[in-house]
Amino acid sequence: MRDTPSFPDGKTATETVLTNATLILPGEVRKGSIVLRDGLIAEIGGPSATGIDCEGDLIAPGLIELHTDNLERHMEPRPGVDWPHSAAIAAHDAELAGCGITTVFDALRVGSIHRDGSYGKYARKVADEILAARPNLRISHRIHLRAEVCSETLIDELDEFGPDDRIGIVSVMDHTPGQRQFRDISKLEQYVRGKHGKSEAEFAEHVAHLTDLRARHGDAHEAATVAAAKAWGAVLASHDDTTEEQVSTSAEYGIRLAEFPTTVEAARACHAHGIATIMGAPNLIRGGSHSGNVAAAELAKADLLDIVSSDYVPAALLTSAFMLGELWGDLARGFGTVTAAPARSSGLTDRGQLEAGLRADLIRIARVDGTPFMRETWVAGRRVA
Repeated sequence: MRDTPSFPDGKTATETVLTNATLILPGEVRKGSIVLRDGLIAEIGGPSATGIDCEGDLIAPGLIELHTDNLERHMEPRPGVDWPHSAAIAAHDAELAGCGITTVFDALRVGSIHRDGSYGKYARKVADEILAARPNLRISHRIHLRAEVCSETLIDELDEFGPDDRIGIVSVMDHTPGQRQFRDISKLEQYVRGKHGKSEAEFAEHVAHLTDLRARHGDAHEAATVAAAKAWGAVLASHDDTTEEQVSTSAEYGIRLAEFPTTVEAARACHAHGIATIMGAPNLIRGGSHSGNVAAAELAKADLLDIVSSDYVPAALLTSAFMLGELWGDLARGFGTVTAAPARSSGLTDRGQLEAGLRADLIRIARVDGTPFMRETWVAGRRVA
């Protein structure tokens, strides 16, 4: 999958030379220079006497985000506040560019629960707004549909999408209480009652309703989700796999991405089936899962972590790359979890590495007392932040 570099004013960058840089290349980190020409990486070489002096700063591929709820935070900055969507999309886009993210799969939930007002329909409308805004956005946006099988309206909502909607990823989600992410019902109760203000009795009714929805619609919703992803040519992902049995089912569906496996057992089974694992950057940075599931660092130490997602903190993606580089003693490998690996797993063949002929999506980073500071972001050879 490739994009032709273009910008709102119809111009593309001609040539930019970055010198005296520390280049994060596939498998190595070394001093050198890089030439950007007509939206692509033209050359990678040794130190050069001409060009923009990067003063030894790191130059890395632009970060690739496969799963983020950040746009929802901009659309609803406070509970019950519906912010103008065009402004929310623009602010989300600018924030990601400033955090070094040059490609994003914006996660939108399909599958509503109308009975108690927990989740309303919104994905088709917001997808249209993202697609309409693309010519004016700084970075590359694609759609990630999060298909909730424990819902009332999933099939009808899936039917509103088609092959022209830039749907790159479809994840099969099942948030039925008592399994996967919320095996511990007390964690679910803490989350739902805190977010929606439900009483103890209302929460019990909520659990009973979700359990009933899964029993009545779950199998049909899973089948429809798998079929839709195949029809659109989207990458199929699982969500919160916990057991070997669940991973085996994922493999049968043709799933090749596992978002946030909750146990070592599930992550190990994913690798056995050739399924890449994604863990959340907040889990890694905080030192554990807020839901009480497996820690991202534990999977990293066991060589069971392939990709990192910022999830709900965009700036966490860059921090995670450095943390994993230190954990593994290999900075290039750490950055691979937020660049090359997500590009490869999502079918993006034109980005994710500093390599001649690929898109000139790259970032400049300075480290001050161990803390990474974003200096500049380029998308298709043009500086955007």
